[in-house]
Amino acid sequence: MLNWGPVFVAVVLFVLLSPGLLFQVPGQNRCVEFANFHTGGASILIHTLLYFGVISLFLIAIEVHLYFG
Repeated sequence: MLNWGPVFVAVVLFVLLSPGLLFQVPGQNRCVEFANFHTGGASILIHTLLYFGVISLFLIAIEVHLYFG
């Protein structure tokens, strides 16, 4: 059986933490903007750091496992 937990967590976090999809930190006019579908260099850097922190938490600290088959 294959462990699909890391794949599932990575895909979901990638979609949710895409800059501008749900929120953008920092926004173009405010500190946080929601659902504006715009991005910038600083926003990409901050969302990358958020992604790394959250995926590390889920995969290393919590050890999410999902088995199919």
